Amino acid sequence: MSDDLLLKVMEILERAYGVPEARSVDPVDLLVMTILSQNTSDMNSGRAFEQLKSRFRSYDEILDASEDEIADAIRPGGLADIKAARIKGALERLREDFGSVDLSPLQRMSPEEVRSYLTSIPGIGPKTASVLMLFGFKMPAMPVDTHVYRVSRRIGLVPENASIEEVQRILEEITPREKYLSLHINLIRHGRLVCRARNPLCERCELAGLCRYMQAQRKQSQREQS
Repeated sequence: MSDDLLLKVMEILERAYGVPEARSVDPVDLLVMTILSQNTSDMNSGRAFEQLKSRFRSYDEILDASEDEIADAIRPGGLADIKAARIKGALERLREDFGSVDLSPLQRMSPEEVRSYLTSIPGIGPKTASVLMLFGFKMPAMPVDTHVYRVSRRIGLVPENASIEEVQRILEEITPREKYLSLHINLIRHGRLVCRARNPLCERCELAGLCRYMQAQRKQSQREQS
């Protein structure tokens, strides 16, 4: 893949969806929200987070609660028992390592150290760690969700047969650091609105002229017509 393609893709996506702005968010809140977001919709995970925060006044209160009580509070997010155990386990780990439920000590670490620490916590995988790094600490990391994974392969930013881990590594290598947030968010927007998993709206896609998937579809159509 040429650097030219990446730059053109970012330019077209920013023209279509704008340049996203980083919002300030508490890293511990973000940690809990990302655990709640696993295997559910944004709406359901948002409701679960709101109920959790309204039921308990602090993370210390959550730590003092039973897993059943936590699960009851986050029921709208699905997989409540599993997520309750993950949330409580992560919070306990933070208090054990840092003396309180706090992630600010990670700001003094390198991105490699932060990623290694976060993924050592049960229930936190590479995507969750990358979300925390990018949005919680403004560190260079590229979270690869289902939309980023699908769209980046279809366009041709990464090999078509690349794994999620390979997609993350390649995108982090080729993307300018100041564009991580923009590319991540705009690939998600494009995946939700246009480059859908089923029945992608290729005729509406502003990336059609660059897209490997679209070029393959056109060649297939030409072969069928000849």
